[in-house]
Amino acid sequence: MSKVASSNKLIKDYEREPVPLEMRKGWFKLSIVWMGAVIALSAIILGGTLAGGLTMPQAIIASFIGTFLLACLSALCSLVGAKTNLSTAMISTFALGRYGSYAVSIVIALALFGWFGVQLDLFGASMAQIISDSFGVEFNKQLLVVIGGILMTTTAVIGYKAIEKLSLIAVPLLAVLIIASLVKVVSGSGQNELANNLFGEPLTVGVSVSLIIGSLAVGAIIGPDISRYARSPKDAVISSYVGFFIGFSLVLIAAAVIAKATSQVDIIAIMLGLGWGTGALLILILAQWTTNDNNLYSSALGFSVIFRNTPKFVLTIIAGTIGTLLAVGGIYDSFIPFLTFLSALIPPIGGVYVADYFMNQSKYRFENLENIKAVHLPNVGVWVFASLVAFMTTPAPNGFGMFSLTGASGFDAFIVALLLQGIVSKVVQVRTSGSLSM
Repeated sequence: MSKVASSNKLIKDYEREPVPLEMRKGWFKLSIVWMGAVIALSAIILGGTLAGGLTMPQAIIASFIGTFLLACLSALCSLVGAKTNLSTAMISTFALGRYGSYAVSIVIALALFGWFGVQLDLFGASMAQIISDSFGVEFNKQLLVVIGGILMTTTAVIGYKAIEKLSLIAVPLLAVLIIASLVKVVSGSGQNELANNLFGEPLTVGVSVSLIIGSLAVGAIIGPDISRYARSPKDAVISSYVGFFIGFSLVLIAAAVIAKATSQVDIIAIMLGLGWGTGALLILILAQWTTNDNNLYSSALGFSVIFRNTPKFVLTIIAGTIGTLLAVGGIYDSFIPFLTFLSALIPPIGGVYVADYFMNQSKYRFENLENIKAVHLPNVGVWVFASLVAFMTTPAPNGFGMFSLTGASGFDAFIVALLLQGIVSKVVQVRTSGSLSM
């Protein structure tokens, strides 16, 4: 096999076609990829935030409820990905039409591309702090951002294969680190101290559940980007529950226990205080890598639907380069409100395509793509309306704060879109059957 053929095989990621049967994976490997995607520094910090404002029993309850709802959300969306073996952006073509899918692809691509830059900035800052605290050397943060950008772009360029291999390394290492940290802090703390130690802003269980859902709602909605590699729908559903309900909840609870015992949320300070040294901190950075390359990966899948004649690896390199340069310049600090706005538009997309798929399964076949309408206006209308609900239930300044449903605006928008799209699809079916009979 020539070098060119080998390179093409390495970066082949089936971005505009169904993943072939021989490339599909079982639930275990999919679960590892999900864990790599959802477990990052931000997840551990969230666990510490819960510990600061809740008692330990409350933190456990909130973690289980929030992650279970996220797992249900992911399972529904991932089921569609496993049935079609297509990416989220490609699936949206069936639901919203060719031009409607362009709007979806732009929203997904820009939002995730933006968060890639934000997380990359966190990566650089964390690495600089580790080097400073461990070796007393002040290292240029921007240079570390560039190095991180190159590494994350490389795995995203290769696609699912590289993300899976990296997750298979990072997830076990992170599990060992968390278990060892738990053993160390629990052995030196009393049960009552762990349960009742409050050191942060007070929270309720309901608000905490909303924080948990909001932290990864977008990741659950773009589940088809991972589940298109599932060997069966059952594998997709199982991996969603293992990744979100088991993996994410255990990390939140473990982080909460560690934070309770140390009365700190700063994970880097905690790890240095426990005496683990730079090895442990590098594992945490590796976990950040496995999360952020997923952002760029899904962003490139979205761009590939818009720029159909450009290879995905080229789009990934361009997006990764621009994202890295913007992160170096610190421009993303002013972009976060805009990224929050874009992210609110993504959950209702999931509600639309899930409901439409279950009402029109025969339509969701790759060979039908050529016959799809330019725009499915009723479905686009559902997306727009549910997005407005997301903004109306999002507190100011990022939203209107007009009312509250579940407390998690993304989850609100998904449920509204799911129910409304089910009604719209049924009405369209009845009208279509009526026209045919006449």
